[in-house]
Amino acid sequence: MIDLTYNAVGKKIRLNRIIGRGRAVIFAFDHGVEHGPSDFNAETINPRRVIEKVIGGLDAIMMLPGVARLTWDIWSNRAALIIKVTSKTNLRPETEKLLQSPFGLVEEAIAIGADGVAATVYWGSQYEDEMLEQWVNIRNTAETYGLPCLQLAYPRGPAIKNMYDVEIVKYGARAAAESGADLIKTYYTGSVETFRQVVEAASGVPVLMSGGPRRNTDLEFLVDVYNVIQAGGRGVVVGRNVFQHSNPRGMLRAINAIVHEDKTPEEAVKLVT
Repeated sequence: MIDLTYNAVGKKIRLNRIIGRGRAVIFAFDHGVEHGPSDFNAETINPRRVIEKVIGGLDAIMMLPGVARLTWDIWSNRAALIIKVTSKTNLRPETEKLLQSPFGLVEEAIAIGADGVAATVYWGSQYEDEMLEQWVNIRNTAETYGLPCLQLAYPRGPAIKNMYDVEIVKYGARAAAESGADLIKTYYTGSVETFRQVVEAASGVPVLMSGGPRRNTDLEFLVDVYNVIQAGGRGVVVGRNVFQHSNPRGMLRAINAIVHEDKTPEEAVKLVT
């Protein structure tokens, strides 16, 4: 008996393109808006140069609609595409930096051939209501068209003293799961034991580590990736630790070795050079 709707089948197919191997290495490339030009140098300020260096070593790439349109000939049919439909700039007043704004439509993601959409919710922010309403609208529209939704579940706000605290991060992961996320990107909590609690709080929704700022050494970052996998995490959504690296392709080889081949950090780091 056929009991799946068309959109349910569509979501399964697209989710399989993103994380069909059970785990995923997703390249995050929304920094041009979220952080501005300061994240780039003369070589990396052009998004085409960055994507040319990383494509081929990814399960999926996450970016805003404009850059996806400008680089389609590079990523097309070489990685799953996730369109991030919310963002914010660092130019806005400090008091409003914990609010994400619409940066695209689900329909635009569909038009460009995306396999999923992504949106941020700053759990604990004074703007939590606005972002949650935005998330629900995005999720409902995506559901209609059979697109999976990645939530960037970031606990931030004036009442949160340490956004990496396990109790805070697992609260955000649980809120993401309960608000209908199909994939969750969140902070690494510093150890296998604590991140395992985050994975458990997500109640079966795949949890991926946010790569965050560039680490001091390659090995330091690869140890974090390894610990996330050991804790039951399903991969990483990484940007700066790849595109700010002198050898992006090598760094992706190392990350893939841990995520998809269960290599140790010490084994993987040898692939960077």
